Amino acid sequence: MRPLSIPVIVLLFFVSACGPSKKSTQATPSNSSRNLKKSPVEKLDEQTFKLTSVSDDPSYGYSEKNPIKVGGVNNSEGPLNERRFLNALLGPDNQLIKYRRLGSCCPFDTPNGLMGGGLLDRYEITYEGLEKPIVLYINMYDYDMLMAPKGFTFKK
Repeated sequence: MRPLSIPVIVLLFFVSACGPSKKSTQATPSNSSRNLKKSPVEKLDEQTFKLTSVSDDPSYGYSEKNPIKVGGVNNSEGPLNERRFLNALLGPDNQLIKYRRLGSCCPFDTPNGLMGGGLLDRYEITYEGLEKPIVLYINMYDYDMLMAPKGFTFKK
């Protein structure tokens, strides 16, 4: 048996390096095309998003598995978009809300994050008449249709 020449070894290296990848193309919440949406959300003013509906999903925003996707990190507006969303919310009887960022949590995969990952932000929400503060989970890496979580209304 003859040893392989250097040009043949180099050719084999390039052929194997350029072959098909085994990366999955199945759509998941972190790599679906809706997460890559770049179009801006309509605003009531520079500090407030315009919401048009209330979610009928009881987990929307209340669970790290179903966060509110405000996007904006790709154009350095992630934290601003979180505030724009929260500024649009009202309590169930149109009460003004107060919010406080509790910090980040819950690492997840996203094509829009640094090195393919991101963290959710947790916000504590209070309003007049609320017995116990509510915690909402917000994703500033990915976009999706914005709605008020169940139990809230929104500014018009």
